[in-house]
Amino acid sequence: MVSNEAMLGIALVELGLVITPGPNMIYLISRSIAQSRRAGLISLAGVGVGFGVYLLAASVGLATVFALVPEIYVTLKLAGAAYLLWLAWNAFRPGGNSVFATQELEPDRPRKLFGMGLLTCLLNPKIAILYISVLPQFLDPSRGHVGTQSMILGLIQTAVGVGVNAIFVITASSVAVFLTRRPTWMRIHRYLTGTALAAFAIRLATDKARPLATH
Repeated sequence: MVSNEAMLGIALVELGLVITPGPNMIYLISRSIAQSRRAGLISLAGVGVGFGVYLLAASVGLATVFALVPEIYVTLKLAGAAYLLWLAWNAFRPGGNSVFATQELEPDRPRKLFGMGLLTCLLNPKIAILYISVLPQFLDPSRGHVGTQSMILGLIQTAVGVGVNAIFVITASSVAVFLTRRPTWMRIHRYLTGTALAAFAIRLATDKARPLATH
């Protein structure tokens, strides 16, 4: 039903998004470093459920709603771009921190860790745009029900997203120690993070593409 090219395409798109610093990565890494790997993995479970919420919405035609009411789509897109620019400024500003910088955080209970992971994912503009605008580009009505195609492609995206984020969570503490002992590398990482966030925000704000109807 879904072509190999479409499956590979959505996997590569998600890989590119997940390795670009954003809200999910920042939250998961900060929790893993400040609390524990277990806390990071619990938070990641919440992120995974957030992917599932978007997947379900895409399967029942969320993109169709935005295609019919493009003003809502544009508003959400610009709000997401503004949020990413704010994250970029926090990386660039004097005294800003790398995502791997150690910091003191109050330990959270598993329920809150899961809930915050879910909320962070649901409010992540990168994930919203992926499901609203990018994923429909890989759908082919001639191959069968587009809702089922959305489900398959979304499961591939979720597998890639959760898998790569799990690697970040597991290795976060080791990377943080490495960078903490090398201030110059920490500063370089901070600037690269800010640049990536700003570039994605600008691309998001200026993208003229519109969501395609999936039903």
